[in-house]
Amino acid sequence: MTTTKDQGADHGAATGAVAAGSPASDAFAHQPLWKVRLALWRRSLGKTWGLFRENKMGMFGLGLILLFACMAIAHPILMATVWDPKIYDPVTGYSAVELQFVIVEGEPTDPSTQISLQEARLRLNPTVKVGQTVTIPVQPAPPSLKGPNPHLLGTDPQGRDILSQLLYSTRAAFFLGAVAALTTVLIATTVGSIAAYFGGFIDGSLMRLSDLILLMPLLPVLILVSALFEINMVMLGLMIGVLGGFGGVAIVLKAQALSVKVKSYIDAARVAGGTHWHIVLRHIIPNVLPLSFLYMMFGVTEAIAIEATLSFFGLLNVPMTWGIMINTAQNNGYLLSGTSYWWLLFPAGLAVTFLCFGFFLVGRGMDEVINPRLRAR
Repeated sequence: MTTTKDQGADHGAATGAVAAGSPASDAFAHQPLWKVRLALWRRSLGKTWGLFRENKMGMFGLGLILLFACMAIAHPILMATVWDPKIYDPVTGYSAVELQFVIVEGEPTDPSTQISLQEARLRLNPTVKVGQTVTIPVQPAPPSLKGPNPHLLGTDPQGRDILSQLLYSTRAAFFLGAVAALTTVLIATTVGSIAAYFGGFIDGSLMRLSDLILLMPLLPVLILVSALFEINMVMLGLMIGVLGGFGGVAIVLKAQALSVKVKSYIDAARVAGGTHWHIVLRHIIPNVLPLSFLYMMFGVTEAIAIEATLSFFGLLNVPMTWGIMINTAQNNGYLLSGTSYWWLLFPAGLAVTFLCFGFFLVGRGMDEVINPRLRAR
């Protein structure tokens, strides 16, 4: 419980910080405490954003993330206004793509416009002759802008639009990354701060649990659990967050919390009558959060990569993801087709790569802002 004495000390510290370094201290002198804190938070956020903008690597990563965010927003809009759900639905849609071929004797010199007589008789009927033009349904169909229902990235072996699947799966990737990262930050920040402040038996127990989780290989454990139980996106995000929150991230944040614990204002808060939980919640955790958000960026990257792997093995109960797109190509024999059917593999593979790359670059950019040894002066 926050005492009146604590509130007065906090208010004095906040207004004192403004008076020490800002000419606008008179404007804050008689403001409520929450307004003072909000103003200080906005000022700190503006300074941090200014430092982050100077980092070209971080800004490039942020641009990649915004691009994928636009892709996630675009899919429901296109489905509601432009695309026919019967054709462009990422799960149940079907497009009857038909191409015209000229029947030739022997092997065709241009497979995109010619078909051998033997194959034409097998696929159509035995009465066709050389020189005839025939129309054959093609799945998977290559990218095309022709016809009333164009497919910019072609279709998969089931006749579903690849671009629609790509945009739809972006939302699943963002959702999974958010659930996993927020769970990791919440658990790791709490565990690290409590272990650092209380020490003793509590510290030893939490850190031994972290060591135990670190000894377990994350991906094989998730593959085993996914094979035994039916797992959806929410459950997967929570599992990744819990394992990450009690694992290595908690150890790193505990080290940061230990450096905060020895600060003079922690002793001042304790002398002023602040309870243990008041000090942890109001002083230690807020000072650990910047580093927590840094590891949240890396947690999103790990979650997206794990989801793609589990979806590729068919171990998740989800309708469509980038991993399922690659799994569909593999199940139909196109995984080792090289560039012949590139639209079945490259869009989903590059999406996983670039979204993870974007969050990684943002994390590196935040590291240079948060870490005083790397911060631009």
